[in-house]
Amino acid sequence: MRVIHLLRKYDPAEWGGTETAVQRLFAGLRQQNVTPVMYCPHVNGNGAQSALAESEKRNVRAVNHRHVLPASLNGHSNEIKRFKTCVPVWGISRQEKQQLIALGGNLMSFNLLPALWREPDVALVHTHTLGRLGGIASAVARGRGLPFVVSIHGGLLDLPPALRTSFDAASRRGFDWGKIFGLLLRSRRLIEHADAVLACNLTEAELLRKNHPGKRIEIQPHGIPVGPYQQNHRAAAREAFPQIRGRDVLLCVGRIDPVKNQSWLVTHAPEIFRIHPEALLVLVGACTNATYSQSLERQIQDLGIGHRVLMTGGLPPGDPRLIGLIQESRALLLPSLSETFGLVLLEAWAAGTTVISSRTSGATALIRDGENGWLFDLSDPRGFHQAISQTLRNPGLRDRLAESGRELVNRKYDILSVAGSVKQLYNELIEAKHALRHST
Repeated sequence: MRVIHLLRKYDPAEWGGTETAVQRLFAGLRQQNVTPVMYCPHVNGNGAQSALAESEKRNVRAVNHRHVLPASLNGHSNEIKRFKTCVPVWGISRQEKQQLIALGGNLMSFNLLPALWREPDVALVHTHTLGRLGGIASAVARGRGLPFVVSIHGGLLDLPPALRTSFDAASRRGFDWGKIFGLLLRSRRLIEHADAVLACNLTEAELLRKNHPGKRIEIQPHGIPVGPYQQNHRAAAREAFPQIRGRDVLLCVGRIDPVKNQSWLVTHAPEIFRIHPEALLVLVGACTNATYSQSLERQIQDLGIGHRVLMTGGLPPGDPRLIGLIQESRALLLPSLSETFGLVLLEAWAAGTTVISSRTSGATALIRDGENGWLFDLSDPRGFHQAISQTLRNPGLRDRLAESGRELVNRKYDILSVAGSVKQLYNELIEAKHALRHST
């Protein structure tokens, strides 16, 4: 079974949870005899020479018009078919366009539709992006009579209003000439055209069911390869980051971006360090918002805590240094404003580490407060500091919470079982489409 998968971004320089989740889904599907045919934009949207493009050159080896990610990013020799995109907005700066490419922009492509149309021997189209690119995938699926599946990774209805406003701000400042193509592609009716919609959490699924009664809406969690996280990689982390030796490491893993809310942690870090003198805050993640990253670095320096905060930059999923950091940590901290799933929570549990997270839809679906981790409200830092103190001062409790999380991961979130349920969905949709053709 060959299945087209359409992604909005697959950039080693700006790797995030969605890319990791999709990568692992592909690994599981291959074990289920499903061949993913991955389409994603050129790095930096239009392939222009830039820091992002140079990063891809360092991390990806080219094969004609295709690219193959190295094993450290994929675990399989997965071919990627790249296509050109553009930001269809006049009147905004180059920096704003780069930000829209990096996160949240409604891109347009003029060569994606013919490429998808010509892709041979395809049984189904599965888009992991919405907007105009998703509309192109929908149009191709309808035209070719193929089942069409939509995965919602970043939140569609389950998104705080402030974030929705910030995503739309740049487009509103300019003239979005891409709207005409959105109308032609009927991109706003993407959910209506889907044969099935996969949501990461119950909140998103219930909102979709309310807005689209009768539509097949499934809750599809992400999975992880448990084995590598249960191997000891602490030495790799200590060698790469000697600052962590002998410290109570508090780790935050996520893109350096306002949504991930690292600045909230930095704001409350001085109080952590006052109460826990051996604590070290480690921030791991690729930068997807340069302005925010610069502001974060200034904030750290202004607070005089540069020697107590380590920023490592991005580390590929499965990298022994990253797994070792998770294993060395006393707790993994997740202060996100919005988190539809929270894949890093599963990774922490698999590595035997306690988790402390803000109350997002993804985290509340996974964490039972006080049983397998801690939840806190961003508006009430006292709960956060209490969770930190409980974790650092009570090793027995810390280990019990982590072990409860590990049991949950082993039971429900292995990549093979997750991919198995996706393949079962594919089979059902393909059979239904065949039955409809025969009846017609």
